[in-house]
Amino acid sequence: MEWTIQELAARAGITSRTLRHYDRVGLLAPSRVGANGYRYYNPTAVARLQRILLMRRLGMGLPAIAEVLADEVDALDGLRAHIAALEEERDRIERQVRSVRHTLEALQAGVEPRMDVMLAGFNDLYKDEVISRWGERAFQVSNDWWHGKSLDQQRAWKQDTDDLVAAWVAAVKAGDSPTSEHAQSLAARHVQWLSQIPGTPTAEGDRERSIEMVNGIGDMFVDDPRFAAMYDDAAGATFVRDALQAYARTWM
Repeated sequence: MEWTIQELAARAGITSRTLRHYDRVGLLAPSRVGANGYRYYNPTAVARLQRILLMRRLGMGLPAIAEVLADEVDALDGLRAHIAALEEERDRIERQVRSVRHTLEALQAGVEPRMDVMLAGFNDLYKDEVISRWGERAFQVSNDWWHGKSLDQQRAWKQDTDDLVAAWVAAVKAGDSPTSEHAQSLAARHVQWLSQIPGTPTAEGDRERSIEMVNGIGDMFVDDPRFAAMYDDAAGATFVRDALQAYARTWM
């Protein structure tokens, strides 16, 4: 049994463009390409895509996924390891459920919920992603920085983030080019926003790793459907990626 690229994309809930991108970066090649130029995928390819999508939903970036798949000798061992990772994710979600239940029950009882319990399971959403890209220290430093903020400071940071996203969306709707002066000023603002997060290469002034980070974040915006929704649609995410990567090239 085989599926065309359109059939596989529809069943997987992704776009054919994403599948072609996975092929370009060496993550997932079609099983064969027909004389008509159509790409076809067999069960082995679908099983590999299943693992890629699972790792993406665990927050792993494409470079980290490529390393995992390249290092595997036995596909069955890889699947067993992935089951273990999914079980860890299940445990994290269960911690979140318990923390939200604690908050609900405390409020219903008219008592103040414990703040540490309220955040259990929520502060490690991007832990694996951050560690795989920039190391464990980057995660720990940035995590400590975030939880060291007061509630008002966290709200202010979130508002700044929302304002930046809104400015990107407005630039797309206005028909700006990613290399326009306005878009590049937004890219500079975005990098400045990143540099405020301790542990990131931009915060530490590491030029080479900052370029790598900005390029990687741009690709993540396009590859991850969550960011397409954040920037209104895939076109918005692509605009942000192209603007950020154009800005990063000015450092080279």
